[in-house]
Amino acid sequence: MLLDQREEALDKALNELKDQGYEALTRACDVTDAQACEQVFSSLAQQLGSLDILINNAGISHRSLFVDTDPQVVRRVMEVNFFGSVNCTRAALPWLLESKGVIVAISSVAGFAPLMGRTAYSASKHALHGFFESLRSELADRGVRVLMVCPGFTNTALDKRALNGAGQALDSDRRPVGRQLEPEEVARQVLDAIRRNKRLILPSAIAKLSWWVCRFSPRSYERLMVRSQAPEFES
Repeated sequence: MLLDQREEALDKALNELKDQGYEALTRACDVTDAQACEQVFSSLAQQLGSLDILINNAGISHRSLFVDTDPQVVRRVMEVNFFGSVNCTRAALPWLLESKGVIVAISSVAGFAPLMGRTAYSASKHALHGFFESLRSELADRGVRVLMVCPGFTNTALDKRALNGAGQALDSDRRPVGRQLEPEEVARQVLDAIRRNKRLILPSAIAKLSWWVCRFSPRSYERLMVRSQAPEFES
């Protein structure tokens, strides 16, 4: 079952899945609306009979130095990335407890490391870790597992729809570090991690390197990260 705010995106995804021989249900839903999430999950869970895996993947980004960023942009990014996941998880939790299912939170390297020009994005991803790792401790004895996923730069529309400091759509390309992952690569690793009962995956070489450098030499990581990202913000 697929949720998206945009009907055209749902129709496209549904047709692609049908062409590959898969069946799916779709619903338009704004994940920042807690009541809408409750209604949609209640309806779909009854239609499907059970929920086994919830993947919190809705996201939005921005590219702007904090000094140039309207507070409403910070709030918007937090609403989608953090509260969207909270809303969906709360709505799905009764059925996940029943099935002893799995909650997957799609975070980022920015969820455990700093990222220049993405203060709100990084904050939202750090918040996911605090929330879901704490939730894991609450649900472990009840049979529900939590998987954190921290990919590096991935070839999706996330940055193509990123906001600038004023909240308007950007028309410039980002500066990726390392090889960009394809969404299918990340999806395969997520499914494998669910089967293997893993708690965290770092799907790319740059994600793994970032994890260790950030822990053992945070200042070195910050210098390297700023060197790669600063040119984007130089006037």
